[in-house]
Amino acid sequence: MIPPRMRGSPWSRTEGSRQLARLAIVGLGVALALLSWCPRPPWSATEIDALRSLWIGSLPPVPHDPSNAVADNPRAAELGRKLFFDSRLSVNGYVSCATCHRPDRGFQDGLALGLGVRVTKRRTQPLVGVAYNPLLFWDGRKDSLWSQALEPLESTTEHGGHRWRYARTIAYHYAAEYESIFGSLPTIDWTARWSDLAADDQQAVTRVFVNMGKAIAAFERTLLPTPTRFDAYVRAILEPDATSPELLTADEVGGLKLFIGTAGCVRCHNTSLFTDHRLHNTGVPPADGKPLDRGGADGWPLLRTDEFACKGHWSDGDSQCDDTVLQATDCPDARLGAFKTPSLRLVANRPPYMHAGQYATLEAVLHHYSTAPPAMIGTSEIQARHFSRAETRRLVAFLKSISD
Repeated sequence: MIPPRMRGSPWSRTEGSRQLARLAIVGLGVALALLSWCPRPPWSATEIDALRSLWIGSLPPVPHDPSNAVADNPRAAELGRKLFFDSRLSVNGYVSCATCHRPDRGFQDGLALGLGVRVTKRRTQPLVGVAYNPLLFWDGRKDSLWSQALEPLESTTEHGGHRWRYARTIAYHYAAEYESIFGSLPTIDWTARWSDLAADDQQAVTRVFVNMGKAIAAFERTLLPTPTRFDAYVRAILEPDATSPELLTADEVGGLKLFIGTAGCVRCHNTSLFTDHRLHNTGVPPADGKPLDRGGADGWPLLRTDEFACKGHWSDGDSQCDDTVLQATDCPDARLGAFKTPSLRLVANRPPYMHAGQYATLEAVLHHYSTAPPAMIGTSEIQARHFSRAETRRLVAFLKSISD
């Protein structure tokens, strides 16, 4: 439609056409400029390699467990799932594995110290991705996932029971499922006292107990991390046809740059699970009112003498077990005050932090690393690296991006 002032005027119509042509030329020039302009990539080649190493797409398949013949058996995993949530597997009938490893809290409990039948001395660790861990517990005292599953059952502070009690629970409530996976239950007097059982019968009961641990481990091996906004961001950088990389805020990108750069976080929090799976002394003080915790120095001898070690009598393939984790612990003094590096995936969702919940917030954790106080036991591996308020804000923002 021609505007009123242009009607009936050839000159007006011509001038209007010229104006439209000029606007079209300007618009085309802007469009070409935008198409030809390429913003400078925010990441160097070295940084992109670091991002790729942290990306969930670089996570390898769940490692084979030679010590557990049913590690990847779906029926064993289903039995293990039922056992995981069964509070009959405790001396008071109220505590199950899920009491401390709550699915709605990332398979941990949100408490400074775990609470089973009594208060424990350390923080409950999350189970997501636990199948990748060569060493278990804060002090690294276990090297098989099924062995880790068994210890709390007989711990006086966690489940508080005995293997004889648990084997009878299997015989009374899970016999058919157990036998379909592991074969026949032993023919013994299930009403007898443990002390009245012959040595061979006690061995048979221990075998049932071990198989319980292997079933629970089969279930726990299915608890795997899922992609976060950080992973989507890295995928967009690595794969041109992926979604736009504008998935992180400026603060989150700034925190990520610090994390893989000058803050030095990737020294210990590396791999796709944001952990090196090793033990380190970072000078964390004991929890208020608690004695000094020797950490790995106490875990080392327990690992060397573990009844249910990967290279042991109850293993299904001890000759295939990797004993490099044991060889790496031959200097217990180096493990004094050292604790296992936790995965940082979902970290913003599970305060408090450290092995006994010493710090309530991520900001408090970063303050610890910023000031690097001397260790009260052993020798701290960290050096002070002051974080400004802005840097702390950015690091916390990034940690939240791997927690959604």
